Amino acid sequence: MSQSVLLQALVYLAAAVLFVPLAKRFGLGSVLGYLLAGMVIGPAVLGLVGEEGQDVMHVAEFGVVIMLFLVGLELEPALLWKLRTPILGLGGLQVVVTSLALAGLAMVAGIAWKPALALGLILAMSSTAIVLQTYKEQNQLGTPAGQGTFSVLLFQDIAVIPILAILPLLAMQPAAAGEAAAADHNLLASAPGWLRALALVLAVVGVVVLGKYGMRPIFRLVARSGLREVFIATALLLVGGVALLMELVGLSPALGAFVAGVVLATSEYKHEIESDIDPFKGLLLGLFFMSVGAAIDFGLIRENPLLIAGAVLAIMLVKTAVLLVLGQRFTGNRAQNVTLALGLSQIGEFAFVLLSFTNQNGILDQRITSIATAVVAISMALTPLVFLLNERVIQPRLGPPAAPEREADAIEEKNPVIIAGFGRYGNIVGRFLRANDIGTTVLDFDADRVETLRQLGLRVYYGDASRYDLLHAAGASQAKVIIIALDSSERALELVELVRRHFPHLRILVRAHDRPDAYGFIEAGLTDVYRETVDSSLRLGVDALRLLGVRAYHAQRAARTFLRHDELAMRELAAVHKDRKTYFSTARQRIQELEQLLHFDAANENLREVDEGWDNESLRQEAPPAPSAPTAPQTPVV
Repeated sequence: MSQSVLLQALVYLAAAVLFVPLAKRFGLGSVLGYLLAGMVIGPAVLGLVGEEGQDVMHVAEFGVVIMLFLVGLELEPALLWKLRTPILGLGGLQVVVTSLALAGLAMVAGIAWKPALALGLILAMSSTAIVLQTYKEQNQLGTPAGQGTFSVLLFQDIAVIPILAILPLLAMQPAAAGEAAAADHNLLASAPGWLRALALVLAVVGVVVLGKYGMRPIFRLVARSGLREVFIATALLLVGGVALLMELVGLSPALGAFVAGVVLATSEYKHEIESDIDPFKGLLLGLFFMSVGAAIDFGLIRENPLLIAGAVLAIMLVKTAVLLVLGQRFTGNRAQNVTLALGLSQIGEFAFVLLSFTNQNGILDQRITSIATAVVAISMALTPLVFLLNERVIQPRLGPPAAPEREADAIEEKNPVIIAGFGRYGNIVGRFLRANDIGTTVLDFDADRVETLRQLGLRVYYGDASRYDLLHAAGASQAKVIIIALDSSERALELVELVRRHFPHLRILVRAHDRPDAYGFIEAGLTDVYRETVDSSLRLGVDALRLLGVRAYHAQRAARTFLRHDELAMRELAAVHKDRKTYFSTARQRIQELEQLLHFDAANENLREVDEGWDNESLRQEAPPAPSAPTAPQTPVV
């Protein structure tokens, strides 16, 4: 019986509202709650959802696309480059070894080698949606297992492209109808190979260029309108447009969205985009999981219970065994390796797409496709239970688990100064300000450091200062100064952009590790940049001069002169540091000028003032003018 769209929507929403909180209440996780909801409303139980559930699944797959876009948004290109070894090594080996192992298993079961290899390639995929969502709920994405899992899943998404190219070569029968169906989604299905390859490269380059040069001015223009709904629509249009472009040229839509996310990872609108479209991701992923639950063919399972159960068990065991062997080198920890292997033991959502493709192109017959579809759905439904088994039974026997990310602390004070980062640098600054009765709100993202500092009696809040909500809770709208002393210059620049956009009244004082960091902050427009080693180095130099017989006032004066000249030179060099020839030429010139200046100062006795090195210039600026007598002209301090 046909149903209205509104009635279908109410059925899905009611099922989610009922089953997901119950699943969370009993510690089963939201993914299993969605799957159970789908099973109950599906044809096997209540029959509230029929064949149209397949169409809903295709729509809900957009949730996977959004999820990959958001994952890419969290990964700057530099971080992605750091992960290249696990992506290519662990991810590549997993796909190749698992595909061959499962193909061999299928051949043992009596399937010819071509369809067996096709099955191996399809079943080697794991579920990006379920696994990443579960890791996120458990705050495990930052652990070795989480990083390894992400690397494997990313490579699998990339591998979908060559797999789609390989599968037609394994066809056992004609597929004229399949070719027509494929052409509906791929405009280049009948084009020559060189043209398809060129189109793929141009599509990826186009996404990169659009994200880097086209979308930023568009987002800037939309943001100026002040209409949040238009901003959300623009973000969804970007993701949907990129996904459609990739699908039209034969690439994975999710991979295209991931590339777009990585390109926008350094955008000043990154956090707004993420917060605006994240609710759509959650809703569509929930719909996708319910569609998977509703699609399980319990009739087929009743007809072939041993075959399907045996296939599910064998596939999950093979995938687990392969990852246990491969993952040890990349995780370096047995407990983390087990988590990685079990977490990726299921078959992924892309298998539904690939199985449909093989059926249309005569690669697999209908019976094998139907059984494989049931196996995929059951393995996905079992995944939350596998995570529970690992968490509650296996991990306690292997040792303490990796420390999950903790929730940010509730901030209960408002002060004129906010300090982001309370390590070796921020710690000294913060204690100095507090000793002078200046109220400070301190944020740090290192949980161990926070606990240690609290034991020392210092009030420090755990949390990521680059999050707008946390910075707002810390009183950024009322504060006067923010001191950025983070260990990562990338995160510090991210925080600078956030403060400038949302709290432009705050005066930003930032710590730089070295000159390259300082150049980056100066290029970002900051005027208050402090290199962490300059002052201590000059103090040591002053003491060395005094030990060699130089008078104290001259040593102090020389240090001030050096610092003033070095700061001016640093700002001049920041403008040319990307041009190596000009940079080194200018640097040599400034070094010579400084040496000449110091030699002149040391030789000119008339410039010496017997004041033990006090900074007279700043004292004169701070001193109030005399009320009556005119002041005599003063020689400026060099």
